Amino acid sequence: MRIRILWPAGQATATLAATPTADALWAELPISSTASTWGEEVYFGTPVSVPREDGARQVVEPGTVAFWTDGDSLALPYGPTPISHGGECRLASPCNVIGALDGDARVLRTVRPGDPIRVERA
Repeated sequence: MRIRILWPAGQATATLAATPTADALWAELPISSTASTWGEEVYFGTPVSVPREDGARQVVEPGTVAFWTDGDSLALPYGPTPISHGGECRLASPCNVIGALDGDARVLRTVRPGDPIRVERA
């Protein structure tokens, strides 16, 4: 499953893994939301609400597509957040890992708080 994430200054594609959370997100696409940022992470709300899966992680690689179950949001880290140690990508709490961005995750640097975000099937 591949998705496209669009915002006014750019876009990215991602490949989703076969997980219950990814399947739940896929079933809701397309979705529109509003971007928020937290350090070098973009996150935004979704209509999906799922429990935390086994294997949920708080420290992930740049470009990970994560689902933050505490906020029903997609979290897209591309660098350190305010709670990171060193250069790691540390999410606010453990998240379901559902995929990875294709290409350089630093494209997310062009997302601004309040930007409209659209996620669709690619």
